[in-house]
Amino acid sequence: MSDPASTLRNNEPVYRAEELLNGGTTARIALGDQVYVLRLTRAGKLILTK
Repeated sequence: MSDPASTLRNNEPVYRAEELLNGGTTARIALGDQVYVLRLTRAGKLILTK
C-alpha cells in the first residue's frame, strides 16, 4: 500500500485514523468551542458527528 502522504498535491496534512483513534473506536476532535466525535464502525468506515 502506498503512503498517503506521497499522493498529496496541495501540501495538505494527512492524519492516520488509526493514530487519532489510538487503538480504540472513537476519538474526540475539538474545533473552536465545538467537540466532534470520530467513530470507526464495524464495517471499517469513519463517521464524524457533533
